Amino acid sequence: MKIKYVVILCLFWGAVFSLFSQENSVNELRRKRKAALEAINEAQNQLAETQKKSKSSLSDLQLISAQIRARRDAISLLDKEVTQIERQQKKINSEISELEKDLDKKRQNYAKAMRGIYSHRSGYDKIIFILSASSLNQTYRRMRYLREYSAWRKLQAQEIVSRQQDLESKRNELQKNKEEKEALITERRGEAVKLQAQEDDQKVIVAQLKKEEKTIQAELQKRKKQADALNSQIEALIAEDTKESVKKADVKAESKGGYAMMKVEKELSDDFAKNKGRLPFPLSGSYLIVGHFGPQQHPQLKYVKIDNKGIDIQTKPGTDARAVFTGTVTKVVVIPGYTTHSVIIRHGNYLTVYSNLSSVYVKTGDKVSTRQAIGKIESDASDGDRTVLNFQIWKETTKLNPELWLDK
Repeated sequence: MKIKYVVILCLFWGAVFSLFSQENSVNELRRKRKAALEAINEAQNQLAETQKKSKSSLSDLQLISAQIRARRDAISLLDKEVTQIERQQKKINSEISELEKDLDKKRQNYAKAMRGIYSHRSGYDKIIFILSASSLNQTYRRMRYLREYSAWRKLQAQEIVSRQQDLESKRNELQKNKEEKEALITERRGEAVKLQAQEDDQKVIVAQLKKEEKTIQAELQKRKKQADALNSQIEALIAEDTKESVKKADVKAESKGGYAMMKVEKELSDDFAKNKGRLPFPLSGSYLIVGHFGPQQHPQLKYVKIDNKGIDIQTKPGTDARAVFTGTVTKVVVIPGYTTHSVIIRHGNYLTVYSNLSSVYVKTGDKVSTRQAIGKIESDASDGDRTVLNFQIWKETTKLNPELWLDK
C-alpha cells in the first residue's frame, strides 16, 4: 500500500512539473519574442534618424539587416510558441476526456445510490431497519452504516459538482488557448508581410552599394586597419602584463605562459567566469547589435568579408559606455592617426575592451565597479551621428564571443 502511495505521489508531481515546464517554456518564448520586437523597433528608430542626416547606404544596410534578423527571430519564436500552445491544447483535451469519464462514472454511481434510497426513502423504513437488528451490537452497526452512507452520498454530490467545475475550467482554458493561438498566427502573418517589405528595401540598398564597391572597400579597409592596430596594442599589453605578473603573483598561471594571478585576482577571475550570460550590457539606454563576432562573409555584399574581434553595438548619441564587471583599468589607448579612445579593463585573467570613445572618464590604474560609466561613445557627424561601441572580451590571448557573456 505504501509503494502504491509513493507511485501515485510521483505521478502527481511528474504531471505538475510537466505542466510547470510547459508554462515556463511558453513564458520564456514570450520574453525572447518581446526582446526581438524591441530590437526591431530600435532598428527602425535608428534607421529613421540616420536617414534624416546621412546618405550612408552601408550604415542603412547594417540597420536594415539587423532589423531583418530580429524579425526573423520573432517569426521563429512565434512558430515555437504556436507549437507549445498546440501541445498544451493536446494535454488539456486529454485532461477533459479523463474528467468526462470520471464525471460520468460518479454520476452513474450516484444515480444508482439514489435509486436505492428512493426505494426505501421513508424515515419509517430506516427505523424498522434499525429496530429489526438481532442484537445491540448489530443495532449500533446499522446506525453507523446509515450515518456513513448519508455522508458518502453528500461527498459524492460534492465531488460531482467539483468535477463539473474542473471540466468547465478546462474547457475555458482550452478556448483561451485557441484564441491565443489564432492571435499568434495572425501576428505571424503580419510579421511575414513586414519582413518581405524590409527585404525589398534591403535589395534596393544592396543594388546601390554594388555601384559604390570601391568606396566601400576603402572605408572597410580603413576600419580594418584601425581594428588591427587596436588588437596589436591589446596583444602587446597582454604580453607585458603577463611578464610582470610572474614577479608579483603568489600562485601559478592557469596555462603555460599565461597571466599569473594573486589570490584576489584569481577570485575576481572566477567571479567573472561565473557570470557568463549574465553580464550587463556595456552601455546605458537602448541599443542594437549591428556587427557580430568572428570572421564572416557579409550576407548581402559578396565582395565584403568581415572579421570582428568583438561586437558592434549601435546606440543613441550621448550614450556612455559602462564597465560590465568590477575590475582595474589597465590601459587607455589612442590609436595613432585616430581620435577615438579605447579602455581596457582587467578582471583577473579576463580583459574587456571598450572602443570608439570620444572622451574617457577613467585613467590607468583606476578601480571600476559594475555598470560604472567609463567614457562617452563617439558619434560620427559624417554618418548621421552614428554612435557605435565596439566591445570585446579576452581570456589571456583568446578572443571570446561577447554575445555569449552578456545578459540580453
